[in-house]
Amino acid sequence: MKTDPRIAIIGGGPGGLLCARVLQGHGIAATVYDADATVDSRDPGGTLDLHADSGQIALEDAGLMDAFTALARPEGQAKTRRDHHGTVLAEFVPAEGDAAAPEVDRGQLRVMIHDSLRPGTVRWGHQLLGATPTGGGAHRLAFANGASVEADLVIGADGARSRVRPLLTDATPEYLGVAFLDVRFDDVDVRHPEIAAIVGDGHMFATDGDGRAVIVQRNSSGVVRGYLAFRAEPDWHVAADLDLTDRAAVRAHLLREFSGWSADLRPLLTDNDGDHVPRSFWALPAPLTWDPVPGATLIGDAAHLMAPFGGHGTNLALLDGAELARAVAKEATVDDAVARYEAAMFPRSGELAAGANEGLRSFFATTSPDAPHLPPDHAREHENYLSRAAAYRRRQAEEELTAP
Repeated sequence: MKTDPRIAIIGGGPGGLLCARVLQGHGIAATVYDADATVDSRDPGGTLDLHADSGQIALEDAGLMDAFTALARPEGQAKTRRDHHGTVLAEFVPAEGDAAAPEVDRGQLRVMIHDSLRPGTVRWGHQLLGATPTGGGAHRLAFANGASVEADLVIGADGARSRVRPLLTDATPEYLGVAFLDVRFDDVDVRHPEIAAIVGDGHMFATDGDGRAVIVQRNSSGVVRGYLAFRAEPDWHVAADLDLTDRAAVRAHLLREFSGWSADLRPLLTDNDGDHVPRSFWALPAPLTWDPVPGATLIGDAAHLMAPFGGHGTNLALLDGAELARAVAKEATVDDAVARYEAAMFPRSGELAAGANEGLRSFFATTSPDAPHLPPDHAREHENYLSRAAAYRRRQAEEELTAP
């Protein structure tokens, strides 16, 4: 950069924090603004797998792979597919040394990246109300706590309901027709041994071929988390006159909804620790692009919210953050950096988002129970992660050699 731009990153999730980390590694200052009170003030969700061809590349660029490896669970890559009778239909057990997509708790990942930043980088308690262009690519940011700042580059890393997105596009998330209840099982090996046995070291998902699924994963510290998913409207519980804080009523409803499921799988419906937390699947139109806007861009779910089919969301957010930061470090102007970043991000995210959204619709489509949707070949999937990672690094090296 010919000048030192004022960079504001809206959203302190993994993607926004990683972007700030890589910028700082290049000697470029950035400030992250987040609505949360602290880095660990809310439940960040369950576990995720960091792919060798995206999330891990970003962590390498940030100098955080050793820290990640210390937290990661390679054994968590294991996957089991069952039908609603509990019959195992397919299994994947990672080979020793398989590092294509190891698991890590979302909260651990967020704290790890945050703690690598310079003190004061993140301004907690700053919920963005809106961004107003002031000319020349600059924007004034107004926050709910009364604060306001100006920035030469506004990076929207603020997720599904992004307040930065309207600067670039009028696209809004669309409901995908699938609702789910978030469930959690604590101290699972001691308190829920039957669930521990069903889930194993990694990920178990079961479907009945009629639009219902149970998808659960082993987290760290003896926790299993996941969701009970089914085709429904977002406010399905209102139509069913169901109080989601009445645990007995919710469990009775689930036993009726999943009435054909085996006794072996029913503890996943009824034995969770705490309330069933309602959530739903939404996605932006895919592929999504926009015309260049001076001084603004998006990363992660703000740019390409998609169904969680394939685990691309956080991986792409991390890679987006790293690539945008590298572009800012290499290009002469903010707008050149954004153009370089968006030229790579649009086709990559568009293809993956379209595939993920269609995958979810197919997975929850009504089919014959005798012909369920089988999972992908995970061994081949892991090979692809590694080969794409190697190809990505080769392209990076070639770009460095040919750079002026």
